[in-house]
Amino acid sequence: MSLTAFITGATSGIGKATAILFAQNNIRLVICGRRTEKLQALKEELSELTEVHTLQFDVRYKEEVTKAIESLPSEFNQIDILINNAGNAHGLHSIQEGNIDDWDAMIDGNVKGLLYVTKMIIPSMIERNNGFIVNIGSIAGKEVYPNGNVYCASKFAVNALNKAMRLDLNQHNIRVSAIHPGLVETEFSDVRFKGDSERAKTVYQGYKALQAEDIADIIHFVVTRPYHVNIEDLIVYPTAQASASILKKDEN
Repeated sequence: MSLTAFITGATSGIGKATAILFAQNNIRLVICGRRTEKLQALKEELSELTEVHTLQFDVRYKEEVTKAIESLPSEFNQIDILINNAGNAHGLHSIQEGNIDDWDAMIDGNVKGLLYVTKMIIPSMIERNNGFIVNIGSIAGKEVYPNGNVYCASKFAVNALNKAMRLDLNQHNIRVSAIHPGLVETEFSDVRFKGDSERAKTVYQGYKALQAEDIADIIHFVVTRPYHVNIEDLIVYPTAQASASILKKDEN
């Protein structure tokens, strides 16, 4: 029987690329996101390769998370791999100029949303004494950069929760891993700059950023190691990036 993976934030970026690669490798999918049309389009595309079920919900809202996951049909409710990918960045301001609504959105999505989903999936993993949780963090969870304040804090929380999950779930034979990308060319900057696409484009100009497919490939590698192997914590940069704030761009 093939494995079943549950992927949050699957309608774009790393989540979508991971869903595609998993489908190509015969992993059954529960793909989750807020945008119904994009979920349905992805389901239609991937159903030619594997079995796919969609769940439309926003990880920030506990009731939506609970209702959606409880609705899973029996053939999809045994989750072998949980990819906690959904998250967001809003704004790039100093702490004194930050927008409180932006803060709430980042903490609710990046921290509480991850917890809500994981809380719903863990019990069946514990019951089977088997499972793999992959938390998508960020270099922002390892190193604070100027004006990153609350976003960094939310990703530091993901880093801490990853370690805490590994400790708490060790007795239940559940593997837990975190992948922390540097600059990845996705919708991330469009969201951060609230639709200012011209400003978002500048983030990825002058060097070769990581692509969503690069991270998907690493996620697939991590989850397909022999069960006694747990790649617990992995930082991934584009070659041009040396740290959260040091980036070599072309001069011309």
